[in-house]
Amino acid sequence: MDIAQIKKLIQLLNDNHLGELKVQDGDFKISIKHRDYAKTSGVASVISAPVATSTPSIAQETATAPKKEETPSGHYQPVKAPMIGTFYRAAGEGKEPFVKVGDKVKKGDVLCIIEAMKLFNEIQSEVSGKIIKVMVDNAQAVEYDQALFLIE
Repeated sequence: MDIAQIKKLIQLLNDNHLGELKVQDGDFKISIKHRDYAKTSGVASVISAPVATSTPSIAQETATAPKKEETPSGHYQPVKAPMIGTFYRAAGEGKEPFVKVGDKVKKGDVLCIIEAMKLFNEIQSEVSGKIIKVMVDNAQAVEYDQALFLIE
């Protein structure tokens, strides 16, 4: 991989508001983190432009309607999706999930993978605790900031 290809990867990271990008090509591996990734813990800002119409569209109503997530009451820490993509509980079909309900995890443990633009991003726990609930089904599309797991 040459410097031009690495620059393209950095541009991809910035254009898609990704916190981290990992690429492997044979024996060559590269991991690129956004400089603000550690400060924001993988949280990117989303900017939406107003739509100039006199009546609200379905998209506007959906975007402005408050989202109701079913979360048990208590002192649970949600693990949220840092990007839009496809959620996978395991590294491959037929393999064991990274975590199951009842598993104890430590900060930095891999919880799942989110595929975005054909790149597989490992989502790591930011807290230590016990998995209380898996909020998303395997191979389901997830949105930015959607709760994936609840950790006690």
